[in-house]
Amino acid sequence: MSRVPEALTIGRVIGEVVDNFSPSVKMTVTYNSNTQVANGHELMPAVITARPRVEIGGEDMRAAYTLIMTDPDAPNPSDPYVREHLHWMVTDIRGTTDVSFEFRTQSILAPTGREVVSYETPKPTVGIHRYVFILFKQRGRQTVRPPSSRDYFNTRRFSAENGLGLPVAAVYFNAQRETAARRR
Repeated sequence: MSRVPEALTIGRVIGEVVDNFSPSVKMTVTYNSNTQVANGHELMPAVITARPRVEIGGEDMRAAYTLIMTDPDAPNPSDPYVREHLHWMVTDIRGTTDVSFEFRTQSILAPTGREVVSYETPKPTVGIHRYVFILFKQRGRQTVRPPSSRDYFNTRRFSAENGLGLPVAAVYFNAQRETAARRR
């Protein structure tokens, strides 16, 4: 996992969204059952319309995690005055090994996590946007309060307000508006 912070630094995730950290939990994010998110890779908007599958490889079933998906480039990478826009948040995710959680509905989430901010499909209109998945280890279950707004979300401030500390994992992808010519 040592190359992860390097890719996150090059993509300005470390610096603009979170502080430098050492990944300690394996996290895999997959769209449409076969498109895995990799740092800096581009995903087409048609691929990211539904919630992804998220696999978390923690070592302790008693641990709880918070997953955040944010767009630090909203509404325009040249002028990200809404920075950050929150696309998704799931809290109280159980730490586990070799088990995948698919976040679909509130009823399915109940035993494995709480979707406190529903998944909002990324729809970049101008420029190339970064979409960042950040995983934090919670101090305990039901200790994270949801934010009041999706816009002007600040991952660092949210982490501090909820006692989350530094992330334990992160991955991001790029997406841009899909034109008719790019769809061919």
